[in-house]
Amino acid sequence: MAQQQNKLKLYSYWRSSCSCRIRIALNLKGLDYQYIPVNLLKGEQFSPEFRKLNPIGYVPVLVDGDVVISDSLAIFLYLEEKYPQIPLLPSDLLKKAVNIQAANIVCSSIQPLQNLDVLKYIEEKVSPDEKVPWVKFHIEKGFGALEKLLKDHAGKYATGDEVAMADAFLAPQIHAGIKRFNVDMAKFPLLTRLNEAYRELPEFEKAMPENQPDAPPA
Repeated sequence: MAQQQNKLKLYSYWRSSCSCRIRIALNLKGLDYQYIPVNLLKGEQFSPEFRKLNPIGYVPVLVDGDVVISDSLAIFLYLEEKYPQIPLLPSDLLKKAVNIQAANIVCSSIQPLQNLDVLKYIEEKVSPDEKVPWVKFHIEKGFGALEKLLKDHAGKYATGDEVAMADAFLAPQIHAGIKRFNVDMAKFPLLTRLNEAYRELPEFEKAMPENQPDAPPA
């Protein structure tokens, strides 16, 4: 069994859903970590120091001793291999594949289309008024696909009655859809039910944006 020898460091931004996925995974695995805030609005992700950690300038970044990993999917898979004592990928091959598919819908087909770089480009090149409609279109498209994908696999959580990878990726995206972009969740009853289940889990609530040390006062 892998043991945590050094305190992990997580470079994070409070509102980053990518960072939130990893905060959830760390909490579920019971791993202690140092939270290092990176203020994306101030452009701290473009500093030479941060670019040494991640040349593309995105959060999250995980530092585990001499190991430095960026990209939430890569970090998640690293944590799963390095700290397997509380697994978040099922051993069942089909369930594992569905978890990866659901996570990939979030991290490749929804979230990248709502990040700061994209929204800034739309604001400058198209119109500020087009930002939210753009985001809502892509969130709802992705949520519709997730409803269909998970309908035959969901239990209490996304792929059964145990929390798994898909849940760690879904929860932050659902939270952002509701809190930031006012997505009408009545269209997505399965995701709404899952979100209610996530809100009962302290590992998820502790990871939510509003509960981070760099979150602005309410």
